[in-house]
Amino acid sequence: MASTVTSRRKQLGNELRHARTSAGLTQQQVADILGCTQGKVNKIESGAVGVKLGDVRAMLDAFGIDGDEAETLLSLARAAAGQRGHWSGYRSVVPHWFRTFTDLEPAAAEIMTWHGERLPGPLQSEHYMLKQFTEFGATDITSLVRNRLDRKAVFDQQQPPYYRFILSESALRRAPGGHAPAVMLDQLEHMLELERRSRVYIHVLPFDAKLASVPNDFTIMRFPDRTRDFVYIEHTAGGIYLDDIKDFQLFVDAWDRLRGAALERQETRQFLADLAESYRAQLNT
Repeated sequence: MASTVTSRRKQLGNELRHARTSAGLTQQQVADILGCTQGKVNKIESGAVGVKLGDVRAMLDAFGIDGDEAETLLSLARAAAGQRGHWSGYRSVVPHWFRTFTDLEPAAAEIMTWHGERLPGPLQSEHYMLKQFTEFGATDITSLVRNRLDRKAVFDQQQPPYYRFILSESALRRAPGGHAPAVMLDQLEHMLELERRSRVYIHVLPFDAKLASVPNDFTIMRFPDRTRDFVYIEHTAGGIYLDDIKDFQLFVDAWDRLRGAALERQETRQFLADLAESYRAQLNT
């Protein structure tokens, strides 16, 4: 998996949290040692902020860690001290609350995402992107499209994550801006092409699926190292990241229910092909 500054920062935070709890110290006690607030220690452990090497050394001394283990964590701290991405130029249009997601996406071992009313960015064709951003009234469409196309590079990594999508049938019938058979035909053909990749799994949840209800959109990310797994939930005002074990398991259970009701891969391929034919027929009438 690809390694990013954000993933290394989160891994370091998790290692420091583990070391602190093993030493029997509270975040407030560590804060007193560093001369900062408990909130700052919490942000260090969650990977939300960087940490100075001097502070890492002070924490390791307090935790009673030395030798090879200490050197390993110090090396990780040095690697995590780099610049967090390059959010200038065309990448500056990415919202701050979504930057952690895009930084960690290439480093994940597995990504499981559910979308009820819209198609997720990595699956979108360029035609669909342009239509969506235009209908939204975006002012810098070129930069937005470039960023979204950049995210597709995750599929081309030497060892890409297993990317698993569950899409409501509604997301495949609701075109940006309303009726747009040409856009949706292009989108479906694009998805059928992507689905041939070995680590891309697309499953459609049809309207007649046997579920009591469906949840709001969410994405689960799992990592190969000790970076803490999390759930990402996007809303109108931004996005939130949940890594509490109990919260995480609730979304894993929700995913399992959706997956159990969704079509299998071969059934999904046929569904997408049939729907593409229906859009093609609309263009010819």
